Amino acid sequence: MMRAFENRPDAVVVDEPLYAAYLDRTGIEHPAREEVIASQPTDLATAIAGLLEPLAPGRTVHYAKHMAHHVSRDMDLRWTLDFSNVLLIRDPIEVVASYVRSRESCEPEDIGLPQQGWLAELWDEHDADVPVIDAKDFLLAPEAHLRWLCDWLGIPFSDRMLSWPPGPRDSDGVWAPHWYAAVWSSTGFAPWRPRETSLSDHDAAVAEACRPTYEALHARRVRV
Repeated sequence: MMRAFENRPDAVVVDEPLYAAYLDRTGIEHPAREEVIASQPTDLATAIAGLLEPLAPGRTVHYAKHMAHHVSRDMDLRWTLDFSNVLLIRDPIEVVASYVRSRESCEPEDIGLPQQGWLAELWDEHDADVPVIDAKDFLLAPEAHLRWLCDWLGIPFSDRMLSWPPGPRDSDGVWAPHWYAAVWSSTGFAPWRPRETSLSDHDAAVAEACRPTYEALHARRVRV
């Protein structure tokens, strides 16, 4: 999704702007931890202020890719109400299988589904319109979903969102070499296909612990 917006000439893309603040706050070990912390503000307020800065001339779309696990429930997250938010969800088994390719194991809070659940609760409390897009549905019909999303955002759809040149981008975070191999090799949205996964008992239990939240969000997903 980030590549789709990066390929728009009218868009500015920000990659995981709260990552350094998350690593600094939690002390968790991630690949390239020190490089990430050095590359971004570790103060949450400073990072959020950066998201509110005016766009450069000729740019009218600001796309920020966030990871839900970068925030915690004890934070005041009402600042998110100043933005147009979209939740992208994915079957937790696939999320866990992807995550443990870069780390040995994980807990529910590491993959962001619990956070997505209570973020949805916050936005519901404030009557915020926040679409939920399921990754499988999206990959089965990317153009239809992107057209729907652009219409919801009030911006024109562009065919440039459907394909892009392979390789890294200046907007990629410094963590990209550790996490973005598939992104760098991509030239468009790969068709959805069932994936064979093999998880440890612990990681399988993490996926199942997240399933009720996933199912609740999946029930309200966008259908095109």
